[in-house]
Amino acid sequence: MLHEVQFPSSNGRDQVTGWIYVPATEPEGIIQLVHGFGEHSRRYFHMIVAFMDAGYIVAADDHVGHGATAIANGTWGDWGDAGPHTMMEDEKLFKDIVCEKYPELPYYMFGHSMGSMIARDFSAKYGEELDGAIYCGTTGIFKNTHEVRAKLNAVIEAGGAHDSDPAFVGELMGWMFSRCAEGASLGNEWICHDPYVQKDHAEDPFDAFTHPTHNISLRDFIDMMLCIEGEEWAEKVPEDLPILLIAGDQDPVGNFGEGVYQVANWLTDTGHDVITKLYSGYRHEIHNYDDIKDDVEQTIIEWIEMQF
Repeated sequence: MLHEVQFPSSNGRDQVTGWIYVPATEPEGIIQLVHGFGEHSRRYFHMIVAFMDAGYIVAADDHVGHGATAIANGTWGDWGDAGPHTMMEDEKLFKDIVCEKYPELPYYMFGHSMGSMIARDFSAKYGEELDGAIYCGTTGIFKNTHEVRAKLNAVIEAGGAHDSDPAFVGELMGWMFSRCAEGASLGNEWICHDPYVQKDHAEDPFDAFTHPTHNISLRDFIDMMLCIEGEEWAEKVPEDLPILLIAGDQDPVGNFGEGVYQVANWLTDTGHDVITKLYSGYRHEIHNYDDIKDDVEQTIIEWIEMQF
């Protein structure tokens, strides 16, 4: 069964589009899947099907400025003016809709890349509502954030909030190609070694990766990362919330593994139960590598089953 839902975004402007995928069996629980920057939730269809086959309801939406939500609202790359917690609060609104339809089931949140940042922000504010959280392809201390934020702030204060300057994205993320021997012809090579995955991502009409991000939205993205740094963030996450960290050790978002272990240490040092798994030799989208995606999905499913 598939439900398509629309609900008002916390930005006070957009309608968010989401989907609730329901297996034809007695559900074991619910997994809310939170996608990343410049993409959309149907890029996770292989994972959605794997979770459904394991007996889980899967809830996934397209963020403001992304995918079907951006198309419906005419707001590519524009996340609104409500600040860096907009997407996190939207995930809370979506969770409430899902729980109204399917109450009293164990509830887990999976977030990849920017989605992991949203999930970490959610865990800090609403972690008591989760039975577990999976942070995939997450970041520790991301490079260049303060420098780029200062420049963005000056442009925004001068009236350029809803302009788009790709130079800021280049300054924030250009270093991420440092280990891509094939270069940066498409601009997304750091996500995966597979050229077909790169091409699919670059040409997907629902992907916002090739649409300019508004200056104010890029600042929100930076603030989203800054608000989940250090033990100050980790102390806000409930100590009894089980957490799984997974990533590739050639993923620049996690600073090639170092940032993932930073997050694990922040959580461990504040009393949390954390399991960390790095896939050696793999880049950002570990769930899109043909040779390991089944293992990635099974790792998540088995970890969830350990929480019962």
